[in-house]
Amino acid sequence: MGIFSRIGDVVKSNINDLIDRAEDPEKMVKQIILDLQKEVSNATTALGKAKASERIAKRQYDDAVKTSADWEMKAKAALNAGEVDLAKKALSNKVKADESVKQYQQMYEQIAAQTAQLQEQVETLKSKLDEAKSRQAMLIARSQMAKTQKNLAQSVGGLDSSSAMDKFNRMEEKVTRQEAEAEAFADAEAEAAEAARRAAREAEQAEREARKSAQAAPAEVYETTAEPVSSEETDAAAGSAETEDTAQ
Repeated sequence: MGIFSRIGDVVKSNINDLIDRAEDPEKMVKQIILDLQKEVSNATTALGKAKASERIAKRQYDDAVKTSADWEMKAKAALNAGEVDLAKKALSNKVKADESVKQYQQMYEQIAAQTAQLQEQVETLKSKLDEAKSRQAMLIARSQMAKTQKNLAQSVGGLDSSSAMDKFNRMEEKVTRQEAEAEAFADAEAEAAEAARRAAREAEQAEREARKSAQAAPAEVYETTAEPVSSEETDAAAGSAETEDTAQ
């Protein structure tokens, strides 16, 4: 039976070894499951046929044993009846039946052994199929992760790290310079604003002082330019005033 050699090859194979040798483990594990499912189906069909053959062989063997026993009983009955010729003929038929018993027994035992072997291999195939199914998701996930890591490593390996760092350093220096310029501009603007406020305060103070000076200037000029009045002029003025009052 060709099914035995095919199943034997699958049973003897190691799933892990197949996956390790595969260029694409993800495709391999899917293919393994498909192959195992096909082999389990074929083996199950073959097992059904083998069991049918085993039942037929067992029935033939049992019939041959019964036939041998019947001829033995007939031979004994003929001897008891004194019919020697019938007894001899019955014994001759029993010998032939015994030969059939041996043949059917050998065929039955051979088919039974093959059926038992096929049954064991089918169970092994089913076990491997269950194992492959249970590990399929994990193996696919690991395969995809390995591909991602490989692609990432290739991407990183293709970069010029020194050139990239030089560009990064230049960019950092440029940003630092821009920050310094912005800070210096802010400081200059603050100083200019403070100078403008200081100039405004000084101008306002100068204006106040100028107004004060302008208000004080006429009194000082009067005091400086007026001539002193004599006592005689004072007395004359006073007398004139009194005369005017009396006349009134």
